[in-house]
Amino acid sequence: MIAIVFIVLIAVVFAVVGVGGGGAAAAGAVPMWALGLVLAAFVAFFAAGIHVGAALASLALLAGFFMSERPFWNFIGEMIWAPSTNFVLVAVPLFLLMGEVMLRAGLSDRLYRALNVWVGRMPGGLLHTNILSCGVFSAVAGSSVATAATMGSVALPYFEKTRYPPKLVLGSLAAGGALGNLIPPGITFIIYGLITETSVGALYLAAIGPSVLVVLLFTLVIFWYSVRLKLSDLTEQVSPAPGERLRSLADLAPTAVLIGLVLGTIYSGLATPTESAALGVLGSLVLGLVDRKLSLRVLIESMRATARTTSMVALILFGAYFLNYVLSSLGVPQMLAKMLAGLPLPGWAIMLMIIGFYLALGTFMEGMSMVITTIPLLFPVVKALGYDPIWFGVVITMLVEIAMISPPDGTVLYVLQGMRRQPGPITDVFSGVLPFMFVYMLAILILMAAPGIALWLPSVLM
Repeated sequence: MIAIVFIVLIAVVFAVVGVGGGGAAAAGAVPMWALGLVLAAFVAFFAAGIHVGAALASLALLAGFFMSERPFWNFIGEMIWAPSTNFVLVAVPLFLLMGEVMLRAGLSDRLYRALNVWVGRMPGGLLHTNILSCGVFSAVAGSSVATAATMGSVALPYFEKTRYPPKLVLGSLAAGGALGNLIPPGITFIIYGLITETSVGALYLAAIGPSVLVVLLFTLVIFWYSVRLKLSDLTEQVSPAPGERLRSLADLAPTAVLIGLVLGTIYSGLATPTESAALGVLGSLVLGLVDRKLSLRVLIESMRATARTTSMVALILFGAYFLNYVLSSLGVPQMLAKMLAGLPLPGWAIMLMIIGFYLALGTFMEGMSMVITTIPLLFPVVKALGYDPIWFGVVITMLVEIAMISPPDGTVLYVLQGMRRQPGPITDVFSGVLPFMFVYMLAILILMAAPGIALWLPSVLM
């Protein structure tokens, strides 16, 4: 009912726009007040809780009918067909399937136990294990939600008999889960590369430096809390027996094999991201068989979960392509680029405005939807300001990660809250993740001041 009311309301608004003279807007001549109404409609749809794909498609239909004279309906089929047949996008369900198989085959549990042997004696050791295990798992999962769900299911039972603050436990898992898109092979890079025609391989290389930077900052946050809250007193794990650390490397081997299979084939040029994703799925299935954890039931459950997530992403992508086509035909991206580029401000100030816009948008909008919806509008602005598309792709992905852990609508936060076996309010997750979210923002500022952190590897290896 809410969706119907909003659709009727926005239809009335666009009808008024059309009667008022906005209907025959030529490219680049759309009235600013009409664009304001489009933006208001955009916010209203998402505030009403309408499904993202439906909201984007409905907004495109309304904007097209009331603000354009072009027969865009003749091209809807072609618009949807183009992204649905793109070879690059095949990597998305493949990476998701690989993560699902790893979760259900028990490979992630072996990873967590092995890393805990190495860092468990450090002050706040289990929290460091959360960050490191999420970071390593991200190198094969490609998804923040998959990383948070997988490592959360493994890590939370470890903390039930400890005295670690629940807020800090949940915050570290949320922050570590957010690394799922930033550490290659993140799915956001594939979407960004598709939209902007940027090399996905170059984006993966560019993400390595920022990934290390973010992990180090997260580690510093945990060390600071370790001193402040005396977390070293909570480290009850006995010292590893002689040779135990070396033996634990056997539990790291399956994940290391998958990382080498996926990223090694990409960086060596032997396979495209899509082909490497297929190799990763094959590798996870073989490893599951070797461990005798793979069954027909596990495979069916993994495929069902992958199909659900892929369908959601596809609906969002189709709706966004439709909306982007309508707005482009109205000349909105060109007008926005010209307006922002003409502001009497230095380029870095405009970039800070763009970053602030994404930070605000991330508080109520899902990260993937944010990229698909806004990149076609803002990418021309970024290029006009002289910023490197590869660098901007890394920054956008980091902003998506922040959106995934931003209260009150961060997806990762609700995933972890739903996985808690000990009852507690959602505010535990909100307050626990805030310190990590702020240092993530600090990492973006560092990247603005030192873009070479992201651009050095692509310039050397490509």
